[in-house]
Amino acid sequence: MSALGTLVRRFSHRRWFARTVRFVVPADRLIGRLTRGRVVALGIAPSLIITTTGRRSGQPRSNPLLFVRDGDAYVVIASNWGQTQHPAWSLNLLADPTATITLDGARRPVRAAMAQGAERERLWQLLRNEWPAYETYVERAGGRDIRIFRLTPDGPATAA
Repeated sequence: MSALGTLVRRFSHRRWFARTVRFVVPADRLIGRLTRGRVVALGIAPSLIITTTGRRSGQPRSNPLLFVRDGDAYVVIASNWGQTQHPAWSLNLLADPTATITLDGARRPVRAAMAQGAERERLWQLLRNEWPAYETYVERAGGRDIRIFRLTPDGPATAA
């Protein structure tokens, strides 16, 4: 891990970090789009861009997310930096579980399933190992059940 990655992980537990980084997300979206998913989250952590269908608008909505691999699937968490409300992208996945991820210059259709029970606990450990601050985000979320989604490839990858 880079020195920057180590530093960011250390500060990621702080409230000011979560408030500040939310303002960086629009720039991260732009960088991810311009690099076709090759650079997301400034390369600090394994990240992808998920594109969901807006549950009200029907329009595509893209968000950069940290992920971990689980076999051929991708696992993402709707932590929303520990805020008390769910992020919109997770509500979109519940309304329509089909999505597209962009990673390393390739777009791939996926199907999302919200993890539950023992699978959720197993995936939670994978996510926590990658980004320990998720534990802090759970505490800050005010009792909100933070959703974990397993994204299973649903077709071949294409160039982004």
